[in-house]
Amino acid sequence: ILFKYILNKHILKQNIVVINMNVKTLCLSILFESDATGYEIRQLCTNGQCSYFVEVSFGSIYPALAKLEEAGFVTSHTQAQQGRPAKKIYSITQAGRDEFRNSLFEKLNEDVFRSEFLLFARFASLLPASLVKQRINERLEMLDQELDDLKMLGQTQNPDIKPYGSNEWILNYGLNMRRVEIEYIKTHMNELISVAQADKQLTGENNK
Repeated sequence: ILFKYILNKHILKQNIVVINMNVKTLCLSILFESDATGYEIRQLCTNGQCSYFVEVSFGSIYPALAKLEEAGFVTSHTQAQQGRPAKKIYSITQAGRDEFRNSLFEKLNEDVFRSEFLLFARFASLLPASLVKQRINERLEMLDQELDDLKMLGQTQNPDIKPYGSNEWILNYGLNMRRVEIEYIKTHMNELISVAQADKQLTGENNK
């Protein structure tokens, strides 16, 4: 029971920010900064910089945009492309700007985090030490890649998007969280490996 409380309260709710906003709010946040096509909005929400804020499903973007347009929060127009299908570009209205700003006054929910790595680590005592060490190294490689991705994100400047002074603060927040996790794993990885079973011991048991 104590483990479950610690896991839920202090570990599993740390990294992915999920606020009391829905996919429509996320779409408005993107259009608040610049016009965009539905495809561009979907990419930012699911794979781009906005995927760090609110978790949305891949197929929820276009229905949300349709509802926003129906409510008068966004408008759209079709732009012809040579040799390609026309694209639909969305723009935010003043009512949409007001709606988005008002949504920022809502109370924030707790952060939510899920980790297969922590589930694996919880049952490390059932596994061979070589496998535990391998998974730890894979985790470190993944975190190093995430660090590189965040650094690259900070170097990407879109001239059409108005810069905000808090952007650097948010980026540094993410970078430091990853660095702390990397430092903890490197410092304490041998503790987790030590609770695993020796490879020879497991081999002997499997041969019985």
